[in-house]
Amino acid sequence: MNVHALKMGWLMHLRRLFAVFLLLFCCKTQLFADDLSTVAQKAATCFVCHGEKGNSTDPQFHSLAQQQSVYIVNQLNAFKAGTRINPVMQAQSSKLTKEDINNYGAYFAVQQPTKAGGDPVLAQKGKEKATVCLGCHGKSGEGNGEFPRLAGQHPDYLAEQLMKYKNGIRKNDAMKAFAGNLSDEEINALAAFFGNL
Repeated sequence: MNVHALKMGWLMHLRRLFAVFLLLFCCKTQLFADDLSTVAQKAATCFVCHGEKGNSTDPQFHSLAQQQSVYIVNQLNAFKAGTRINPVMQAQSSKLTKEDINNYGAYFAVQQPTKAGGDPVLAQKGKEKATVCLGCHGKSGEGNGEFPRLAGQHPDYLAEQLMKYKNGIRKNDAMKAFAGNLSDEEINALAAFFGNL
């Protein structure tokens, strides 16, 4: 590993630590090491679909491990408010307090992720198109604040979400414009690329 790569690795690590610290400070959440086990116990209902510590083993559900805390908080609030539609998630989020939502965001942000993988040949085809995504979703697909982590997600899940943006089922003008210009083959190639990161 060269010195530049080592520096970049440390910078990414420090940025993640700072983001978690900032979230905890802003939310006035006292989430210390002792509290992680308490949050994990409450988050066990999330593990049913999203996997142990947020690492999904089912392609229909995305992983939450090392997902952006701000993104998790925003999405849980959107489910709770009914602005993002999913009957299961709306039912689950309706029971959560503001503190629960903030704690879940902080908890999942620090979990170690696993890689879902995907067809490596298809992933190579998606690499070139993915440069557009990396501007918002981070240089390595690691996410960036309100923009979710794409790296290591299940390709089937990512492809489904891109199709939902393309068809207007999920609402986001920028994502609809981007996905609207993709063929089904390009969507599958992008999903495979990010699944392999």
